[in-house]
Amino acid sequence: MTKLPGAIAGARIVAERFVHSQRQQNPEGRMPLTDHIRELRDRVVKMALALAAGMTAGFVFFSQAWHVIERPLCSATVRGHSGCRTLGVNQLVLNGPLDAFYLRVKVAVIVGVILSSPIWLYQLWAFVTPGLRTREKRWSSIFLGAAIPLFGIGITLCYLSLGRSMHYLLGLTPGGVQNLIQVDQYLSFVMAMMLAFGLAFEVPLLIVMLNLAGILTHERFRKWRRALIFSVFLIAGIANPSPDPLTMVILGGACALLVEVAEIIVWSRDRRQARLHPDPYTGLADDELSPVPSAGRGEG
Repeated sequence: MTKLPGAIAGARIVAERFVHSQRQQNPEGRMPLTDHIRELRDRVVKMALALAAGMTAGFVFFSQAWHVIERPLCSATVRGHSGCRTLGVNQLVLNGPLDAFYLRVKVAVIVGVILSSPIWLYQLWAFVTPGLRTREKRWSSIFLGAAIPLFGIGITLCYLSLGRSMHYLLGLTPGGVQNLIQVDQYLSFVMAMMLAFGLAFEVPLLIVMLNLAGILTHERFRKWRRALIFSVFLIAGIANPSPDPLTMVILGGACALLVEVAEIIVWSRDRRQARLHPDPYTGLADDELSPVPSAGRGEG
């Protein structure tokens, strides 16, 4: 019994030496192709199981999920009617006998993707990170941590403004014409608008990423600034086509503010890079020779 601690310490030393020798043989942590395929398979299976569990919850709580999806339409007042109960005005319709089943499947998929997003995002992250360096892992974790809240803010603002959009769009129906809104078309419209505005809120993050990659400088950004701001408000106008200027200003202004924040980050980083790594050609005239650094000077 007295030799047990010594045996444990010896086994630990042997294990550390083995790991150290493996790292020396493979310092970059490379894996054979078969191991990559096996790991990808395992992670895809975990993602599929998480999605299946989320879809099961979507089937069980279909009524609650569908109520959230139809709320923008039902909360809108169209020609004096609200509540999604007036046929020809704001009531949703199904065309075929299988459409009700397909609707439940689509809603379950949407709920499953949302509920299982922490799991499949982690699985994707865990599959990619072994090939990244420490600095790249740090930056990618920061970007991932910023992308998810920005996307959530975008789709939330879009969802809150969809009621005004439905009120305006359906209010354009001329007299004597009925609105037979198909469930598939309504669901596609809501998802497309939320996805478009969620991605629009990722534009500031994309600007910072391009700057870190050395593709987009602040000087170049200044040239594209007006076009970017215009595009932001154009997307806001598409997501909220009602003539109400307040909603459009809120949606577009929030995204434009994030673009300005991204510009400040790009400007500060370019300024820091210029201070740490000054350009030797700055301030030279067209007919002036540039200084050539010597490889090394010896004395004596």
